[in-house]
Amino acid sequence: MRTFYLAPVGPNAGLTSVSLGMVRAFERLGIKVGFAKPIADAWPLNDNKRSLHFAESLFHIDIPKPISVGYVEKMIGTGQMNQLLEEIVTLLSITTDTYDITIIEGLAQDADRPILASLNDEIARNLRADVVLVVPVDKRSPSEIAEQIEIALQQYGGPDHTSFVGYVLTKTHGIEDAEQLHQQIASFSKTIAAKKLLFIGAIPYEPTLMEARVSDIASQLECRVLSDANISTSRVKSYMVAARSVEFIANRLKPGVLVITPGDRDDILLATSLAVLKGIPIAGLLLTNDFEPRPTIHELCSPVLTHKIPVLLSPLTTYETSGLLDKMDNHIPMDDIERITKVVDHVADHLDGDILKIKLGQPSEKRMPPAAFRYQLIQSARIANKRIVLPEGEEPRTIKAAIICHEKGIAHCILLGNPERIQEVALAQGVTIPPDLQILDPDLIRQRYVMPMEEIRKGKGLTALQAEKQLEDKVVLGTMMIVQNEVDGLVSGAIHTTANTIRPALQLIKTAPGSTIVSSVFFMLMPDQVYVYGDCAVNPNPTSDQLADIAIQSADSAIAFGIDPRIAMISYSTGTSGIGEDVEKVKEATRMVKERRPDLIIDGPLQYDAATVMSVGMQKSPNSPVAGRANVFIFPDLNTGNTTYKAVQRSANVISVGPMLQGLKKPVNDLSRGALVDDIVYTIALTAIQAAAIENN
Repeated sequence: MRTFYLAPVGPNAGLTSVSLGMVRAFERLGIKVGFAKPIADAWPLNDNKRSLHFAESLFHIDIPKPISVGYVEKMIGTGQMNQLLEEIVTLLSITTDTYDITIIEGLAQDADRPILASLNDEIARNLRADVVLVVPVDKRSPSEIAEQIEIALQQYGGPDHTSFVGYVLTKTHGIEDAEQLHQQIASFSKTIAAKKLLFIGAIPYEPTLMEARVSDIASQLECRVLSDANISTSRVKSYMVAARSVEFIANRLKPGVLVITPGDRDDILLATSLAVLKGIPIAGLLLTNDFEPRPTIHELCSPVLTHKIPVLLSPLTTYETSGLLDKMDNHIPMDDIERITKVVDHVADHLDGDILKIKLGQPSEKRMPPAAFRYQLIQSARIANKRIVLPEGEEPRTIKAAIICHEKGIAHCILLGNPERIQEVALAQGVTIPPDLQILDPDLIRQRYVMPMEEIRKGKGLTALQAEKQLEDKVVLGTMMIVQNEVDGLVSGAIHTTANTIRPALQLIKTAPGSTIVSSVFFMLMPDQVYVYGDCAVNPNPTSDQLADIAIQSADSAIAFGIDPRIAMISYSTGTSGIGEDVEKVKEATRMVKERRPDLIIDGPLQYDAATVMSVGMQKSPNSPVAGRANVFIFPDLNTGNTTYKAVQRSANVISVGPMLQGLKKPVNDLSRGALVDDIVYTIALTAIQAAAIENN
């Protein structure tokens, strides 16, 4: 059990972001990690619950309530420092004893409360914690940063007095080579040069993480909301004061822009509405001078001004409104979980995992929490280095996902579609397609797949003319690219049905050797670990033999994604508590799996509560190697599986990744038609890993 105490070197260091980012980084390593903030900061805006709220929302862990600053000042002022420290140690004892690693967010520096400056050192030493310094760079030179760090070390009594792990640099605006900066700092710091203080990471500035929602602007500027369409999801990338005529501002109507204009500028309202109808995702309209659109103009533009974008009304002038926007408080609102999640992931991405591994020691158990699953998903996909075709190449979310995958090296994506149309959609969405991201025009390549498809389907009487007609469907075309080994996998479904995605795969790719059935799994990202659910999307009523095959396929899928499978064959009966045809089917399937794959840990029939809750499992099946500890769940039929996954997903607000198809010679995966860009990215990564696993078997 280790405790890391994060302490700032200077004000506005980004302490909360780094603290939560370090929790995420350890979580990605499969470590059971806790978080605490023993003393609440008195700022910003008298809001001292921000860290705890975000930690509870992101990590679903129990966090002790912090001690107020007022109480701390009183205890110090009356000479009761030792008693205060005992209370803090007692407060955190349960947290530090429960987790493999506990991250403690220290006190932010406060010029109005210098008496608190020494508390970080006292708390860290009494908790026997390893200290991590959080150092803002801003515009400081390497020598100035080194001097700051050395002064901070001396305030803690030096490395021989306090246990230090390392330091994290924040606010590294404009710095391209973090390692070079570290070396420059080390040249001015004996402590860093001697590796008594390790370089853990540098957090670069990322402008997209600063984007406020239109609802935040409405709240801070006390605007009246004329239209709340997408007000809580629309984010502002930039502001545009529309002071000139339309011809001069038309090229500035770009994705994410908040248009600021007096309400009587009919030309600006019309131009903005046309841009939105063209597909440009304008963030919103902020009307000034307390002037609402004229009724005739509002009626003409109502499809946009009422249903497409948020519209705010300010009583101030345009100049006054712009001034307030520049002075807006940019702290993340407590209800903006999307933004803090991105900030935390961004920080974790830039912390040195090798350093953390060295310092954490051995965890008490191997776990696969959601963050670790997502992280390993991306890392494994990069290693796989596969080619994934995207038949829905003209769809905006798909284009964005392909660009992300290309830029992050997740996969080599191939967009199927008209190149000019794809470029138009990208431009409207405010994204740039890298020149080496491959786009294929179906009309130019379709003919070369006619004869191979006719050959595959000749037993079904398919003619060349029929094959050419079917190849007009880009999903069929993409599937034939897999058959011809031109790509390694396919992802579709953002605008196509599940049947439209799966049917060509079943007809053209066929099942893998040793598989008698094609099935599916969902990866259920529960708060503290990932579950695998199968089959919830394909087979209505599998036989015992098919159910056994589904269990083996699902276990192998779990292994491919770093999960040690403990398989529960789900039924309404546990062991011999019930009888009936359905129970016997599950019992026989369990026997078959044990016979075919003795290396797998499996038990069944098990009721869901016996499979997941340790106390219930011990009572109902005390000798089971799975009861209370299952992470792979095989449902007896599609009705049970589909109902269960949707009930868990919606009732527990759990993210589900899938369905991922199993049993095909080459991977094809389906998307929900409501899929977000991130969902598509993760599905592409899943497909790439599947392709690598199939290739290695």
